[in-house]
Amino acid sequence: MEKIKTGLAAFGMSGQIFHAPFISTNPGFELTAITERNKELSKTRYPKARIVRSFEELIAIDELELVVINTPDSTHYEYAQKALEAGKNVIVEKPFTTTVEQGQKLVNLAQSKGLAISVYQNRRWDSDFLTVQKILDNGLLGRLVEFESTFPRYRNFIKPGTWKETGELGGGLTYNLGAHVIDQAVQLFGVPDAVFADIDIIRTGGMVDDYFLIHLLRPSKAPQLKVILKSSYLMCEPEPRFVLHGTEGSFVKYGLDRQEADLNNGQIPGTPGWGVEDENIWGILHTEKEGNIVRCKYPSLPGNYAGFYDNIYRHLRHGEPLLTDAADVLPVIQLIEAAWESSREKKVVEIKK
Repeated sequence: MEKIKTGLAAFGMSGQIFHAPFISTNPGFELTAITERNKELSKTRYPKARIVRSFEELIAIDELELVVINTPDSTHYEYAQKALEAGKNVIVEKPFTTTVEQGQKLVNLAQSKGLAISVYQNRRWDSDFLTVQKILDNGLLGRLVEFESTFPRYRNFIKPGTWKETGELGGGLTYNLGAHVIDQAVQLFGVPDAVFADIDIIRTGGMVDDYFLIHLLRPSKAPQLKVILKSSYLMCEPEPRFVLHGTEGSFVKYGLDRQEADLNNGQIPGTPGWGVEDENIWGILHTEKEGNIVRCKYPSLPGNYAGFYDNIYRHLRHGEPLLTDAADVLPVIQLIEAAWESSREKKVVEIKK
């Protein structure tokens, strides 16, 4: 097996939690180099990885085949462009870019060079989302009429020393968690015809948006479906993560996928029981068909972020379709831009297709 030699553009939370553990435990990859401008935090855990002091030094390493752009959102376009021009395949953390124009330029550049460019939409492999997909694929709710996706957070203070709280373009809740919930909705129901949104700052002293409520109107795969996406940093008592209502029943799911928490606690991907959800937070399936009423816990499928890197390997080595191709993620950025326009102008914004 020829390993894919991979470099990380940063070793902050994203590098430590979401990328390095999966690259280092996947037999198809070698974690070759890590950018740390001043520290050497990676040395103990990944002693074989070379530490470099700048992004330019990273992409100058000839043997690197893949570079992960996991730096602040405002740098994604510049760094991805430089990596592609250096002949590297690229993974870009979400959000892909801050504008569709930037994203399209990167997609065009990658295509012109015959390189892959992927966006790290890892929450397509969340336990709860995989379970929702299964329920819909099996038609357990009949014709779906309402879909609500809420990502609860609670932090009632402004975290100091982080670019996500400074008002920098790309920071804030809509570009971050919004990129996940919008992507999940597009995966399920397609791109909507229009967007209506309310985006706001609700915490005292906040500089970036920390609340959004987004309606996706007339999604292409289900034009009559009502789609509501929501997140807030002031949800001390969480709302359901998913609420689905159909002509033959409902599904309600509380709780979050456990993988991020397990990674934060130092657990290694692939250990026995990885991604398996506790039964006490399984969702409730309530159906009524031909007079038969069923209300029960519905088993959650295991979460599996490793599936992202498995697909990257199969794409680069065997030519399989790239599930998170940046070209297919561009509508997510388009919808975020439309949501911001809708909130500013207090109007429904049509989506150009």
